[in-house]
Amino acid sequence: MTHRILTGLASSALALIAVPASAQTSEAPVGPPVGPPEGVEAGPGGPPDSVFDDTWINIGFGVAYSPSYTGSDDYVFNPLPVVQGSVAGVDISPRPAGLALDFIPDTDDGPNITFGPAIRLRNDRADQIEDPVVELAGELDRAVEVGAATGISFPKLLNPFDSLTMGADIRWDVAGAHGGMVIDPSITYSTPVNRGTFVSLSLGTEYASDDFADYYYSVNTAQSAASGLPQFTADGGFTRVSATTLVGVDLDGNALNGGLNAVVIGGYSRLIDDAKNNPYTAIRGTADQFFVGVGLGYTF
Repeated sequence: MTHRILTGLASSALALIAVPASAQTSEAPVGPPVGPPEGVEAGPGGPPDSVFDDTWINIGFGVAYSPSYTGSDDYVFNPLPVVQGSVAGVDISPRPAGLALDFIPDTDDGPNITFGPAIRLRNDRADQIEDPVVELAGELDRAVEVGAATGISFPKLLNPFDSLTMGADIRWDVAGAHGGMVIDPSITYSTPVNRGTFVSLSLGTEYASDDFADYYYSVNTAQSAASGLPQFTADGGFTRVSATTLVGVDLDGNALNGGLNAVVIGGYSRLIDDAKNNPYTAIRGTADQFFVGVGLGYTF
């Protein structure tokens, strides 16, 4: 149940995490809740009843302020609707413009394995190109990436309510845009501060295939002629390292009963190798990528 409470608080912003991002961390006192929250009855001989005990849904909406494309030094706003929950024992987790399912039930004592399908729509340089030179190189097609999400989480590391999760998504483009593969490994530590507030820190990276790198980071002959950028041939490999901090708050101070919740997320990522060295980044943009987002959600 603890794992579901934590993810329920964060659901409005979790879909923003995989955007190139990361943030500074700040130490906060950890104060796990003691006893049933006000207005929530304890079950016989067990923990308090919770909206997360069975089927639950969180519908949220977030706004992100992030680079206009990977490697850009121009920033744009993007609306991000989010749906998360658990239905008939299948957990639903948001992804950037997508979602993942987990078919393996969790336990409070763990470790817990996650596995299920994942899908993401990638809009990089498909619109909102703010740099006029990069815009001359032409817009790209939207990619639809389909694959699997898997991981393992360890609850109750430093207190009865925290967790450490290691996982990765692996996806392939099925829409014929980049036509390649991308892997997103990450490690996340989450802990409550009190009954209605929790914080998390995520560290991640991205590995991309040659087809992916060529599509997003190469400058071919036609693109060079149109934009004036030098030709460049990108190879696959690791594209970034990132860290992200998230704070989730239940607005009535009691996460167990659902209702309105809010999230604030911030982050920084550093592009590496050909994601850094290509002209779209090295000449027209920057390898330092910042990101902030806010969201509101309702859990029932």
